[in-house]
Amino acid sequence: MPHRLVIILGPTAVGKTDYSVRKALEYGSPVISCDSRQIFKEMTIGTAVPDKEQLERVKHYFIQSIPVTQAYTAGDYERDALALIEELFEEGHDTLVMTGGSMFYINAVCEGLDDLPDGDPELRKTLWERVDSEGLESLVEELEEKDPLTYSRIDSKNSQRVVRALEVCLVSGRPLSSFKSGGKKRDFEIEKIGLSRPREELYSRIDKRVLGMIRDGLEDEVRSLLPYRDLQALQTVGYKEMFDFIDGKIPLEEAIRLIQRNTRHYAKKQMTWWRRDDSIKWIDLQ
Repeated sequence: MPHRLVIILGPTAVGKTDYSVRKALEYGSPVISCDSRQIFKEMTIGTAVPDKEQLERVKHYFIQSIPVTQAYTAGDYERDALALIEELFEEGHDTLVMTGGSMFYINAVCEGLDDLPDGDPELRKTLWERVDSEGLESLVEELEEKDPLTYSRIDSKNSQRVVRALEVCLVSGRPLSSFKSGGKKRDFEIEKIGLSRPREELYSRIDKRVLGMIRDGLEDEVRSLLPYRDLQALQTVGYKEMFDFIDGKIPLEEAIRLIQRNTRHYAKKQMTWWRRDDSIKWIDLQ
C-alpha cells in the first residue's frame, strides 16, 4: 500500500482542528500542523492553537515549536515537514494527517518551492522602516517597477508579502516571479480535503472566535510581544490591530471590529486561492 498524506485545508475558523483530530484518530496518525503562525511559541491566543484537550488526544507537530524571533519561511517548512513525513512513514504509518490554512506552506509540501535567495535582515529592516516612514504604497510602486508580474498577483495591502517580494528583487537582482515553484514529485500520494461552510455561518464563527480571543486575554498576549512587534511573524491579523489599540490609535471596540473584518477578508482570499485547485475534495460542514 503506497504511503498517503491527507491534507485537511480550508478557511480560518471553518473547523479544521476538530476534523483533523477525528481523522488522525481514525488513521492512527499524529497531526502535522501546516500553519505559518501557530508554529511560533509565543503566539497562542491570536493564532487559535489547538486547545489542551485536542493536543492531549492526538500528538501534534509544528505547534509552538520555534521562537517568534526566529525567521521561518515556507522553504524552511518544506524542508522540515518532508523530513518529518519521511521519518513517520519509516516508523510504520501508512497514512498521515496534515492540516492548516497557510496556502504557501501547503504548496511547498505538495509541489515544492524553488530555492529563493537567503533573506537580508538589514535590508528587511530598512524596508520595514520605509513602510513606517513612507507608507506601504511607496514599496508597492517600486515592486510594480521591478516585478510587474508579481505586482499584478500580490495582495498590495499585505505588507509582509510586499516587503518579501521586494527584498527578493533587491537581493537577487531578479524579479520574484522568475523563481518558479511547483513540479517536484513526491514519493507518497497526496489527498486534499477542503472544508467549507456557508459564508454567513463561517463569518459568524469568525466573529465569535475573535470575541473569544479577547475574553481569553489577547490584549495581554499582545502586550507581552511589544518588544517584537516589528518582526515578520507579528505582521498578521489580530496582532497588528491590537498594537494600534495599545498605541492609543483606536479604541478596543474598533480593534475588535477590524480583526473580525480582516479575518473575514483573509478567509475569502483562502477560498479564492483553493477554488482553483481541482484536486481538492470539498466537504460542507454545515
